[in-house]
Amino acid sequence: MSRATAVTSCGRCGRAKERGADVAHFPEAGLSGYAGANFDNYDGFDWELLESLTRRVMALAAELGIWVVLGSTHRLTGDHKPHNSLYVIDGNGRIVDRYDKRFCSGDPEGRTGDLAHYSPGDHSTVFTVNGVRCGTQICYDFRYPELYRELKRQDVQLVLHSYHAASMSPEKVAAIRAAVGEDVLHLNPGGTYPGITMPAMMVAEAAANHVWISSSNSSARESGWGAFFVRADGVTTGRLPRNRAGVLISTLDTEEPLYDSTEHWRRQAMDGVLHSGTLVSDPRSEQRTQL
Repeated sequence: MSRATAVTSCGRCGRAKERGADVAHFPEAGLSGYAGANFDNYDGFDWELLESLTRRVMALAAELGIWVVLGSTHRLTGDHKPHNSLYVIDGNGRIVDRYDKRFCSGDPEGRTGDLAHYSPGDHSTVFTVNGVRCGTQICYDFRYPELYRELKRQDVQLVLHSYHAASMSPEKVAAIRAAVGEDVLHLNPGGTYPGITMPAMMVAEAAANHVWISSSNSSARESGWGAFFVRADGVTTGRLPRNRAGVLISTLDTEEPLYDSTEHWRRQAMDGVLHSGTLVSDPRSEQRTQL
């Protein structure tokens, strides 16, 4: 049996370990801060301090014997913008891999959004904890279902998806609400685009790919939604309140018999065969403009 307990956390590793967690999962840029949201740019950024703090987290992971998926920033050389990254730290305190956000928001010229501050990554990251095959994503990656299909092809069972859908000013929240439309807000589960689209996509990706998803989000005000965990059948099993720090403990069991309506045809669709069953050759099927 492959089984793991994950903490979708805005809190502390020690508390997570006390409650039996195998993996502590933190939000996007949780350690370094998020350029464009928490500070203007990386001019004068204290990289030595960030490295020192990262090593402290690594040492704590070794002390506690817990895996840590740590949102941070990875410095590059010369004039290259850094990566927006997740460090995968094992229970011995070693960085075993690093995921770099592949789809950074912004215009093609790199003048706005993430691309004004970060260089995109070029690889998926997959690792195994207690027999559970895990993969990672960061925030805006959620808009690209191809990335989830890529992880599914690698037999990933749990996706640790880190977000920083937070630090929104009252003016920005008001502007987003106006763009959504005050007349339709009552029909939606959130009042902003992050609050509407991000949780919905996590549920959809879990159900479509039959993967568990840990959605860790910053609790900084104004956050679009609180961190939550989705089962492989698309059912949310835990949620934290937004705008408030907390720790969410979730356990997954890959042998649990969960509902999966796409089980028989998913691999076929991923291979480009976009139908179920067996096609027929019939003239009435081919004549599509006639009754």
